[in-house]
Amino acid sequence: MAKPPRAWQRMLSGRRLDLLDPTPVDIEIEDIAHGLAFVARWNGQTFGDYAYSVAEHSLLVETLFARLCPKATAAERLTALLHDAPEYVIGDMISPVKAAVGPGYGALDDRLTAAIHIRFGLPAMTPAKLKKQIKKADRISAWMEATQIAGFTRSEADKFFGAPDLDLIADLSIVLRAPVNVRNDFTSRHSTLIGEMV
Repeated sequence: MAKPPRAWQRMLSGRRLDLLDPTPVDIEIEDIAHGLAFVARWNGQTFGDYAYSVAEHSLLVETLFARLCPKATAAERLTALLHDAPEYVIGDMISPVKAAVGPGYGALDDRLTAAIHIRFGLPAMTPAKLKKQIKKADRISAWMEATQIAGFTRSEADKFFGAPDLDLIADLSIVLRAPVNVRNDFTSRHSTLIGEMV
């Protein structure tokens, strides 16, 4: 009988994360922050000397979400920060690739999200209303990224992501930074939000 293929990945923390059956005890924020800081959005097709990482995107989404929902709780803001957390092990795929891969990608993402959420005291499944609010912030972030660093015209970005309220983002801009700086800021923001949840 053939030996089943290995389904776990060794993390820098020393944890062994089973990708098919992840458990909260094998989730560490340092692993998430490190992985996301090295995962490039837009398949790396952005201007600048550094890739625009999923960690940087996640920090921006949490900022935008807090502006859209100023009464949001720390737990809701943490949910926004972690909205793409599974990508620390499964990578970031642009929407056309996700569609081509099929429902298997979504199921894997859902299992990882549930384990991550439970690890940090959040509901395994994000409530529909909160998910919709975070998605709105995510789309605004995508619009900003598209127009500022990914070569889209404003009309193209409006078509794909929807035109944002420009007053909401007037003081925000995409900044490309070294992964170590983004990793540290992501970990720090996570720590602050966890502290506010207690």
